[in-house]
Amino acid sequence: MPKSSVLKISSENAARVETFHQAMSNEAKNLFSTVIPSKILQMDALLQDVCVTDMSSLKAPLDIPIPDPPPADEDMETNEDEEKKKKKKPTCGFIKSHEIILALVGRLKPEIVSLRETIITVTSWIQHLIPKIEDGNDFGVAIQEKILERIAAVKTKVEGFQTNLNKYLLERGDAVAKASKDTHVMDYRSLVHDKDVAIYSDIRMIILDLRSFYVELYDMISKNMDKVTNPKGEEKPSMY
Repeated sequence: MPKSSVLKISSENAARVETFHQAMSNEAKNLFSTVIPSKILQMDALLQDVCVTDMSSLKAPLDIPIPDPPPADEDMETNEDEEKKKKKKPTCGFIKSHEIILALVGRLKPEIVSLRETIITVTSWIQHLIPKIEDGNDFGVAIQEKILERIAAVKTKVEGFQTNLNKYLLERGDAVAKASKDTHVMDYRSLVHDKDVAIYSDIRMIILDLRSFYVELYDMISKNMDKVTNPKGEEKPSMY
């Protein structure tokens, strides 16, 4: 390939990267001027919807029939008697999910995804602003790196939220399956209700964390905007 052609391709690629960089800067500007403040208010509103003082109200009905207790004078059972009992064992049909919690999970999952996307955007934006390594005057670069470390820690925690919600659905499904199979074991029914109460509390904590992460991200960048966008203190216009 001719040398001039190589230079032309390199120049085109550089222009594309610069266009991407500018678009990312504009997106970051929109995040901190509009999106993040709006998300903080949304988390406040969502938190008001997840405010239950009486946890017993979260007890969802389980459409699982309860068998009659065995006669008090029943001492010995033959194999034939056992088979008859199995045939008389009540069966259950369709068992609904906990509608209130399922609705909250449906509202919460997109918010988790949204924060993860915000974290990725801010991380990429700051990484593109890190200057080349030189001797001296690296205080601004150190601030950029500290912010990236904190964002990485937040990202790890946020990724765990999705796992916890999926784990609840799996564990509750197992508990309901056991309750419907062994209808005479009341502990399985209690386990289902306990998991509902526990995840409701977890959902509230997740919303609090999401709000705190947005506030922290906004505060951390706003207070260090000059060092983030111009770590070397060079005479050039800032993003803001």
